[in-house]
Amino acid sequence: MSRIPEITNMVMNYNVPVSSVLVLLGFKLPRFLEFTIPMSVTISILLTFMRMSGENEILALKAAGTSLYKLFPPVLVFCVLGTILTLYVTIFALPWANASFKLKSIEFAQSSIDMALQERQFNAQVDDLMIYVAHVDIKTHGLEDVVIEDRRTKGMVSISTAPSGKIISSENKRVYTIRLYDGAINQVELDKGSVNNIKFGNYDIIIDLAALNKNIGNTSKQIDERSLGDLIQFIRSGISDKTQLSEALMELHEKFSVPFACIALGLLSFPLGVQSNSTRKSSGFSLGLFFFLLYYFLLAAGWSLGESGAYPPFIGMWMPNVVLGCAGLYLLMRNAKDRPVRLPKFIVNNAHALKRLFLKKS
Repeated sequence: MSRIPEITNMVMNYNVPVSSVLVLLGFKLPRFLEFTIPMSVTISILLTFMRMSGENEILALKAAGTSLYKLFPPVLVFCVLGTILTLYVTIFALPWANASFKLKSIEFAQSSIDMALQERQFNAQVDDLMIYVAHVDIKTHGLEDVVIEDRRTKGMVSISTAPSGKIISSENKRVYTIRLYDGAINQVELDKGSVNNIKFGNYDIIIDLAALNKNIGNTSKQIDERSLGDLIQFIRSGISDKTQLSEALMELHEKFSVPFACIALGLLSFPLGVQSNSTRKSSGFSLGLFFFLLYYFLLAAGWSLGESGAYPPFIGMWMPNVVLGCAGLYLLMRNAKDRPVRLPKFIVNNAHALKRLFLKKS
C-alpha cells in the first residue's frame, strides 16, 4: 500500500501504461504474502476449532476418549505447509521481486527525465552525476533548489547550485538539458587541490538518458534485494560498518523467522480455538488479527532494537516466535488437562474492538 501513491503518480503524470503498473503491483505481492500467509494460517486454525468447540464437537471427541494432543498433528502439518510456502516467498520470490521492481523503475526513468528526478532525494541513476531537486513542476518542467554534482570530467568535481531551473527536452526525447538560473559552480581539481568559484546567469548541463542502460542489470543491490546465498556471502565478506552488518544479519534471520511464525501462531491459535464457545467468524477473525498484530509489533520492536545494537539480531528476529510459541504450548497443556486459561481483559477488549471495526467495515 505504501507504493500505491508512487504508482498512481506514474499513471496520472507520466502516462505509464496500465499493464506496466500491473507488473509493478505484481512485484510487490511477495512482500504482501510474506505476512498474509502466517496471518491466514492463524485465522483459519482459530475459525476451524472455534466452530468445532461452539458446536460441541470438541466435547464429543473428549467424551469418546480423544485427547487434544491427537488433534494437534493435522494442525502441525497445516502450519508446516504454511511455513514451507512462506519460506519460498522470503528466500526466492521476495529478493527477485524487489530487484525486478528496482530495474523496472530504472526502465521507466529512461523514458522521462521527470521520472528519474525524485523530489528531495539524491538521484544518481546516471553514472558520475548526482542530482538533488527540492521540487519538480511536472507541467512546466520547472525545478526549485537544485544541486548537481558532476564527476564526468576526469580529475574534476563540479558542484552546481541554483535556486531555480528548467528541464529542456530534445527531439529524440533521449537527451535532456537542465538549465540552471542565477546560481554558482564550485569546481574542485582533485590533482591540484584547487577550487574555483563561478557565478552564472544561465548554465546548461546535458544529460543523456542512454547512460542509464549501464545501470540496468548492474545496479548495486540493497540488502532486501539479495538472494540467500548472496546475502550469506555478503555477511562473510567482512563488513566494517556495524549498522550495515546488523541490518544484513536481521534480514537473514527474518527470512526464516517470519515463515516459522506459522508454527508459533498456529500453536497459539489451536488451544485458543478449542476453549472458545463462539461459532462466529467475526470473533475468530478479530482474535486472530489481534495476535498477528501483536506478533508484528514484537517483530518491529526486535528490528528496531537489533538495528540500534541493543539486542543481537538473532534475538530480535526470533523472540516473537519464542514468546508466542511458548504461550501457545502452555495453553495447549492447560487445555489438555481441562484447565483452560482465560485471556486477560485487555486482550479480550482489544479483540472485541477489532471485531466491531470489522463488522462496521463489512
